[in-house]
Amino acid sequence: MIGQTISHYRILEKLGEGGMGVVYKAQDTKLDRTVAIKFLPRQISASAQQRQRFTTEAKAAAALNHSNIATIYAIEQANDETFIVMEYVEGHELKEEIAQGSLPIEKAINIATQIAEGLHAAHKKGIVHRDIKSANIMLTESGGVKIMDFGLAKVRGGAQVTKVGTTVGTAAFMSPEQARGDEIDHRTDIWSFGVVLYEMLAGRLPFKSDYEQAVIYSILNEEPESVTELRHDVPEPLVETLEKALQKTRDARYQGAKDLLADLKKGGAKPTSESTKKEQKKIPSIAVLPFANMSADPEQEYFCDGMAEEIINALTCLENLHVAARTSSFYFKGEKVDIREVGEKLNVAHVLEGSVRKAGNRLRITAQLIKIADGYLLWSESYDRELKDVFDIQEEIAENIV
Repeated sequence: MIGQTISHYRILEKLGEGGMGVVYKAQDTKLDRTVAIKFLPRQISASAQQRQRFTTEAKAAAALNHSNIATIYAIEQANDETFIVMEYVEGHELKEEIAQGSLPIEKAINIATQIAEGLHAAHKKGIVHRDIKSANIMLTESGGVKIMDFGLAKVRGGAQVTKVGTTVGTAAFMSPEQARGDEIDHRTDIWSFGVVLYEMLAGRLPFKSDYEQAVIYSILNEEPESVTELRHDVPEPLVETLEKALQKTRDARYQGAKDLLADLKKGGAKPTSESTKKEQKKIPSIAVLPFANMSADPEQEYFCDGMAEEIINALTCLENLHVAARTSSFYFKGEKVDIREVGEKLNVAHVLEGSVRKAGNRLRITAQLIKIADGYLLWSESYDRELKDVFDIQEEIAENIV
């Protein structure tokens, strides 16, 4: 397969292989970009059920547009091959990092928050991943997190691909209901998330054995060793978050990723003295929200997100200015909330928001600075540019706005 050209994709190298497909790195010769291509294995393609599951992956993932979820570009067929074309993510699996030992608390919380943000976006669309595990989480070179492989996704209202009474997923990360083969919902992802969080904090799985059946027995009947027995620097709120995510009864777990996110943001918080709080209030503060894509082209989302990130990076270089982290600001992506609620949740006095319009090869980027206290505009500007070098445009506009 290496070196061959399928349709207009030149296969460069093999990236990995699992039960639901083989993944290759490839060059899209039409758009001159690197992509990842997932082929349905020949031994599986003969099964109508497996083909349906593969197609379900494409439909489920293609419906999602979030910075913490790997983007699906297309599902195509060529030379009797069915394959999904997706975003190629530069980086490494979270599993590889955990293999080196437990992660620092701050880093674990940052990664966990981004995973939860991706799950929140998927669950709002009625999509359950069903195979959340550290091997399906990619860490990018810039510190971002991408959830990969929606191959076992279950779509609300779609066909029930997996019959009740059978198990799909990776044993060590299965929820109790999934291990039993019961009907599942989004709360199974929250359990699997809990297993990944435990892994990051402890450097090992909460339920493990050399035999799959023994792992499943442990998931159903035993409690994992407390993470505080394995390390002593885990904040108590984070321990409580972990334990709630790993409740065997799903009604006792987090009922949604939004509540999980709220507790994660409290999980690593350190006590702040009254004098420190007063000092923080005196320093100007701002959050940069993801820019809105006003064009019909979904790929324009990349430019919009990149525009906001560039501004955040530029603002952090200013002295005496508190800038909300990207993961916090991007929590509101696609959400229709009052600007005062944004300010309250992010503890900032100002918000910068904007939009991007595209017509042919022309871009119009609009930015607005809003005061949280009264909701009034303090400043607004529009920039018209010809689309040449995306990074140059983002850098130039960011500098102008700053």
